[in-house]
Amino acid sequence: MTTAAGQVPLAHQPPRHPLDPDPVRATKARAVFALGLIGALTGIFVGGVVPATIALQLARQARREAYASGGFLTGAAWLRRGERLARVGLVLVAVAVVTLVVIGVVRLAGSPYGQDFAPNVD
Repeated sequence: MTTAAGQVPLAHQPPRHPLDPDPVRATKARAVFALGLIGALTGIFVGGVVPATIALQLARQARREAYASGGFLTGAAWLRRGERLARVGLVLVAVAVVTLVVIGVVRLAGSPYGQDFAPNVD
């Protein structure tokens, strides 16, 4: 069976077994995306490290569950987006921490060392 002249024939799908579950989106995929988004939005304020780390851990669990389900759990695109956002959040946290450390070192280097006495004290 072909759809039109010159096109590749369509593959015939075998009928599904009646006891096979319907494919559904994994609920952890939504959670990974939401936590990744929160981690990316709050990453510049160091608080984004917690939701981003949780998102990456949930993504690992969700991938294992999706693999074990044999294709009946969907949501791989949401997982990828959530993982990317979580990694962006962690990079923003790292940039914020490095920036704060550099600012602290520069301020510490510019401040006087030791006790500052009046000019008339030996």
